[in-house]
Amino acid sequence: MSAQPTNNTAPDMVNIEIDGKPLQAPKGSMIIQAADKAGIPVPRFCYHEKLPIAANCRMCLVDVEKMPKPAPACATPVMEGMKVTTQTKRALDAQRNVMEFLLINHPLDCPVCDQGGECELQDLSMGYGRSVSRFVERKRVVPDEDIGPLVATDMTRCIQCTRCIRFTADVAGTYELGGMYRGERLQIGTYDGKPLTTELSGNVIDVCPVGALTNKVFRFRARAWELLARESLGYHDALGSNLYLHVRRGEVLRTVPRDNEAVNECWLSDRDRYSHQGLQAADRASRPLVREGDAWREASWDEALAVAGKLLREAGAELGVLAHPSTSNEEGALLASLASGLGSKNMDHRLKAVDFADAAFAEPFGLPAAELENADVVLLVGCNLRHELPLLHQRLHKAGKRGAKVFAINPVDFDFTFPVAGKAIVAPSLLPGALAAVAQAAGASLPAGVAAGTNDQAKAIAEALAGARQAVVMLGELAENHGQASWLRATARALAAKTGARLNRIPQGANAVGLARHGLRPGQGGRDAGAMLANPLPAYLLYGIEPNYDFAHGAKALKALSGARVVAFAAFASEELKALARVILPIGALPEVEATLTNLDGFDQHTQAGGKLPGEARAGWRVLRALGGQLGLQGFDFTDLAGLRAGLRPAAPAAGEGLAPAPAADAGLERITSTPIYRGDAVLRRADALNAHPLTHGARIVLNPADAQSRGLAEGAMAKLGDGHGNAVLPVVVDARVAPGAAWVEADYAATAPLSPVARLAVVGA
Repeated sequence: MSAQPTNNTAPDMVNIEIDGKPLQAPKGSMIIQAADKAGIPVPRFCYHEKLPIAANCRMCLVDVEKMPKPAPACATPVMEGMKVTTQTKRALDAQRNVMEFLLINHPLDCPVCDQGGECELQDLSMGYGRSVSRFVERKRVVPDEDIGPLVATDMTRCIQCTRCIRFTADVAGTYELGGMYRGERLQIGTYDGKPLTTELSGNVIDVCPVGALTNKVFRFRARAWELLARESLGYHDALGSNLYLHVRRGEVLRTVPRDNEAVNECWLSDRDRYSHQGLQAADRASRPLVREGDAWREASWDEALAVAGKLLREAGAELGVLAHPSTSNEEGALLASLASGLGSKNMDHRLKAVDFADAAFAEPFGLPAAELENADVVLLVGCNLRHELPLLHQRLHKAGKRGAKVFAINPVDFDFTFPVAGKAIVAPSLLPGALAAVAQAAGASLPAGVAAGTNDQAKAIAEALAGARQAVVMLGELAENHGQASWLRATARALAAKTGARLNRIPQGANAVGLARHGLRPGQGGRDAGAMLANPLPAYLLYGIEPNYDFAHGAKALKALSGARVVAFAAFASEELKALARVILPIGALPEVEATLTNLDGFDQHTQAGGKLPGEARAGWRVLRALGGQLGLQGFDFTDLAGLRAGLRPAAPAAGEGLAPAPAADAGLERITSTPIYRGDAVLRRADALNAHPLTHGARIVLNPADAQSRGLAEGAMAKLGDGHGNAVLPVVVDARVAPGAAWVEADYAATAPLSPVARLAVVGA
């Protein structure tokens, strides 16, 4: 008997019955989706709620009234009055037969399989498998291929569910995995034997229901039941992906995603998944260090704090406080209080900014990250979204599949996995003019001093933005850290206001929004990060910073700091930091402490302490509290983290309207300065697997073919470069994606640190 309607008034819903339970389900949805919503278990291997339906494992066979044979629940749409049963003899026999076929060629290596204890096949075989196999022929063996430093393969275990294929094709958009051969010879592989290059490759481990694809970094280090899960956050970009740290005896061994539809859904970027490897680096700061002359020695916390307090008190109003933009809200607020208590207004976290004319700070997205996939027109300006925010790029990939028009104004024709409706690839100095042309075509009032001419491409972009239902203008790293960033921000605001588009400025740091809110910014009359290094101060407090990498111009920063008294709070005691600092106070990295970060949507998110602090290292807020108490400053009388948080009074900073002076025309190649995807902070730079990944190219100069030819440079040659500030010798890569007249030189490498991020480059030798 069919299910009877239960007062269904919604035209897009149907009435069904599963195992005698009346339900309503959306039209066009599948039986398995209705069952999941009702909490009715249906076994499956190939089905995944975030992937297209394949229906090739047949484990989800169920009985449907009036159907002559069991039907796959994942591929059978619900219909009005449908009656489904999941526990009849016919359904259970079908599921057991499927399980027997799946185990025919599966190796019996559960005791040594790294997926043991969290394997879907292992779990379901307990309920649907036979105790003895009737298959006596030799099992097939599939050779493994090396697909990179992050994912390990044991393809003999593969049951051809194709989840990994569908993930790389439909979610990552890179189409790197596929099925080869036919029938029982079917294999999953990369065709060409090359490593996976998608920045989301680790997710194939999560979707694999067996031990065919496993975590190469974690492999054989622990069993699932030995691990404790701690809630934490990704801290290498401003999205703040939700994740779990899997910890054994205080050591972070693995990172896996934590579901949050508004942030990272159920995915995790490789940057957040594998960075924990850097926590175990040999140069971790584990004990307070004090320098005497040219020698370093370990000291007690009391002595180190006394030395640091003396240096800071002597500096007073002339102290400069500089913090890494991934510093937590609690630490940022205490740093601001410490500086203010000492009379200093010189504090900042915008370490890689070059143009401070408009006093701009990071701000929450105008269009929330989760809604980006519903946008129909997007304009990317100075933005390599795939490397800056991999999971935001994935949302834009979904928008592209729905028909969204994406336009780009960039100095490099970056690789995106979605179609680009139009693009302008211009040298960095032409970025403001190219954006201004779009704004002028849209009829926006340009800021004084911003001039532009119109063209057909600019008109097409302007018309698309103005006619869109949901449009967004997005400024990326190359815009925010541009020499004329103030021009780009002002023009983008005018364009967005005129066309009704939202403005999304990508925060330059995991907690740049939170630090701006909690006061870690220059006070009235105080110096910003650029001014502090251009006109050196007598003393600095560096928080979580590696000076040679984390500033816009590493060599300039080292020169400014070398003559000053430096107190360093650091998780790593690198040789470069030791050459500058007078005292190093060891603090924990984010996975080791409890903290709050504010993501790009403006939401505060909390972490739990996961890994054990090394040696005598302490949580940063504890060290700052002890230092503030020793100095007798107000606002440091709390006793725990709850007391600290109770005293926080966040406020959004107001932006100015100034514009940087127009740069003088100069000869030479314009430098395109971007941050490598796996070199953005101290932990990433010490994660060996990520640094061995194909996306970590190493220090190099990438030139347009015309520029390389005019300078007599060929692919693979070594070029000696100078910019009036420093010199570098880099291998040459020739790539037509780079705008003519420009040279793409990534930052955060020792070889590129001497070069200015905005000065013109001259080839002085080859």
